[in-house]
Amino acid sequence: MSAAAASTDASSATSIWTKRASNPTAGLNAPASTNLPRPLSSDRLAGILDRLDGPRARLLVGLVAIHAIHATEAARLLLTDVNLKNRTIAVRRGLHVHVVYLDDLSTRLVADWLRERRIRWPHATDSHLLVTLQTYRHPASPQISYTGMRSAFDQIGLLPRQLWADRVLDEARETADPVRLVRLFGIPPGSP
Repeated sequence: MSAAAASTDASSATSIWTKRASNPTAGLNAPASTNLPRPLSSDRLAGILDRLDGPRARLLVGLVAIHAIHATEAARLLLTDVNLKNRTIAVRRGLHVHVVYLDDLSTRLVADWLRERRIRWPHATDSHLLVTLQTYRHPASPQISYTGMRSAFDQIGLLPRQLWADRVLDEARETADPVRLVRLFGIPPGSP
């Protein structure tokens, strides 16, 4: 190799390293940015429970908005998962059970729904917490349908996942402790 060629190779290498030193990401290809959930505006959240039709809708939306319980998890809740005396709800997530501690509002929402459920369907055979006219005496005891759940969220113009994400984001703004978030919301190990 000639001295001129060696000098050119050396200056090219120096040029590349100079660029890398000033911008270490130069030349790297990164995937397109991911759109992170954005918090809901306070005017969209103000009074959402008051805008809902009936205690079942208020309980369902309250569980998602206050405790970040996924709507599908709320649909699977059984009457035996609720302990009003200890103010808890046991949310089953596969082999894991996450215990949700109810505040005063949530306790009132559960009690209001249980009272309504007892009055409307005193002979209900479905063991799920949330039942409808179609499920309360169904022999297979199915959980509330997606349509039955969705109607509550349609009343406030929000999707369940929007409320869930807003609750988690709100708590994340309050604490930078990921362990607290995992414990509070019962996020099982290995979740994305």
